[in-house]
Amino acid sequence: MKYLILVFLVVSAFFCPPVNAQQHKYLVRDYVNEHTDKCKELSQSYGIPASIIIGTAIVESGAGSSRNAQLLNNHFGIVGKNKLAQRNPPIKTKYKQFESVDASYEAFCKILSRRKYYQTLKDDRDYSKWVSAISAAGYSTTPDVWKQKMMHTIKKYHLTNLDN
Repeated sequence: MKYLILVFLVVSAFFCPPVNAQQHKYLVRDYVNEHTDKCKELSQSYGIPASIIIGTAIVESGAGSSRNAQLLNNHFGIVGKNKLAQRNPPIKTKYKQFESVDASYEAFCKILSRRKYYQTLKDDRDYSKWVSAISAAGYSTTPDVWKQKMMHTIKKYHLTNLDN
């Protein structure tokens, strides 16, 4: 009997779709739906494609599920001051704390708008140019991996639909 249960579990593991992948798909879809309006508004104001804004947030925050997103409202991995060291127990982190998620989104766009590549790319809807420029400018400590994740995320979730 134990052998049959073991065989069943092994076979089930191979033929059942991973729950986490399914859950992540729905998490991302819900996250995109929740932040679409803000991304489009910021895209209009800053000339940055909405796909770049939301794609970066998905990659950097795990679609809002990361510790930084939950504790600091930081959806972009932006470094700065926070008040977590004052908590009991204290939490040490180098990431900036924001009053709101929207403030995090706004800060990200302001950061990009101060980069050298910004004037050249402003209002350009070619996300691949933006990803390459952001990656080359050192946004991530692992630029090649970050670039690959961004390209994959934008394509997988059809984020360019937000750029229309």
